[in-house]
Amino acid sequence: MDLLQIAVVLGLLLLLAIPFGRYLSLAFSWEKTGLDKAFGGVEGVLYKIAGIKMQEMTWKQYALALVGSNLVMFFIGYLILRFQGVLPLNSSGIEGMDPLLAFNTVASFLTNTNLQHYSGETGLSYLSQMMVIMFLMFTTPASGIATVMAVIRGLTGQKHLGNFYVDLIRAHTRILIPLSVVVGLLLVSQGVPQTIEPTAVATTLQGEEQQITRGLVAALESIKHLGTNGGGYFGVNSSHPFENPTPLSNVIEILSMFLIPASLPFAFGYMARNKKQGLMIFAAMFIIFLAMLTTVYVSESNGNPALTQIGLSQADGSMEGKEVRFGIAQSALFTAVTTAATTGTVNNMHDTLTPIGGMVPLTEMMLNNIFGGDGVGMMNILMYAILAVFICGLMVGRTPEYLGRKIESNEMKMIAIAILIHPLIILAPSAIALATEWGTSSISNPGYHGISQVVYEFSSSAANNGSGFEGLADNTPFWNISTGLVMLFGRYFSMILMLAVSGSLLKKQLVPETIGTFRTDNTLFMGVLIGIVLIVGALTFLPVLALGPVAEWLTLR
Repeated sequence: MDLLQIAVVLGLLLLLAIPFGRYLSLAFSWEKTGLDKAFGGVEGVLYKIAGIKMQEMTWKQYALALVGSNLVMFFIGYLILRFQGVLPLNSSGIEGMDPLLAFNTVASFLTNTNLQHYSGETGLSYLSQMMVIMFLMFTTPASGIATVMAVIRGLTGQKHLGNFYVDLIRAHTRILIPLSVVVGLLLVSQGVPQTIEPTAVATTLQGEEQQITRGLVAALESIKHLGTNGGGYFGVNSSHPFENPTPLSNVIEILSMFLIPASLPFAFGYMARNKKQGLMIFAAMFIIFLAMLTTVYVSESNGNPALTQIGLSQADGSMEGKEVRFGIAQSALFTAVTTAATTGTVNNMHDTLTPIGGMVPLTEMMLNNIFGGDGVGMMNILMYAILAVFICGLMVGRTPEYLGRKIESNEMKMIAIAILIHPLIILAPSAIALATEWGTSSISNPGYHGISQVVYEFSSSAANNGSGFEGLADNTPFWNISTGLVMLFGRYFSMILMLAVSGSLLKKQLVPETIGTFRTDNTLFMGVLIGIVLIVGALTFLPVLALGPVAEWLTLR
């Protein structure tokens, strides 16, 4: 029955992702769609108000527009958080946020990470929730979608990369806003609150007063998942009954956070005018995802071996930190999806997963290319696709080509830098944290699990995921500054470098395909791509995994 639940959800994902990928390719290739009449007029008004001209951008102009607009959002969001105590829509009387915590929070939501070093229901006013958190939950995934579409245009030989501001608006009007309305209404139907009324006061059966926090929960939950944002209105996230009350709402949230990342490979295939190109990339990511999902499901189903050894029954598996209404299957699926799609929302506490089960979300964030967040994950797997083509070209002594354009030293230098930055910003700060009292003083579970807590925090930040091993006391100056910087580096370096690569390839002449051309639309390339991803991941992260979850698992045997 558990496996049937998982199969049904993944089957629904495929049924939705293929046509939605087609829609994405049409919407961002400026071809006609059935929604042109509904949104075309709105977009025209927005272009006019904002003074946006439909002119092409170079990759440098596109990158500058991305970074510049995000900087403006950062400063406005920071000011609102700092002064929320004296601003309106603060019926609960919440004070202004600490300066370093405000820096971390804005950096987190600006980078599509949504790592929370505060508790949502007590740390933010209604104004902050709407004007900072929910606003950035729309604009940051829209920025990722816009950028990946520019990258795809460059790789597939379109006439130009496009215009960032036009793509940003279309990502809102054509994708995020309509889908958020639909998903929000579905969640309200399942019992998720949507109100601006203040905290409710109730009386318990023992006659004591109880305060029940509520608010614009459904609106936040819909874009939180569709935008692969993560975080949560409540501190316990999607395990809270107000955020995720039923098994059906759980399925809705899983499909919401997986839909856009799973659709982008198909959109890539359509835009490349070769559907097999997108299918092979999707298949490579999906095979790795299935391996990760199987690992966490089997590990959690088998339970804790230490408890088994002393005779305690675990007929339902390891239910520590999980909600009974979800069980092992939907908890394991949610865990695998939220870190594959770098969403970061959780319906169970990852800190309480079995060591091998906890290694799965950690590994997915370390690889950071198994679907990934809206836009960025697709860019990351394309980096590995180019690397795979380059390595295969070296093996046969032929100049590597990807989609008809030569891959030369300039592109490979940028690809290499982008790939190496990710492990660097995880392992270097993890080493500092584990070697100093700044980091070790926050560890709640000394030993091998403590290593996993630290590495997980920086992996989540670098992958712009946002989930955490919640035993870590992370609201300190060290963690707020370090993870804030890691989130910013993890977000923008890869985006800018991939824009540069696509801009460089767009200028090159198309090379005719010959009998010696290495094809990238068959199962051979899919296998090579999977191998490259796993080999690079193992070479960079296997030692630290051995020190953390693997060593912890061995102590339980």
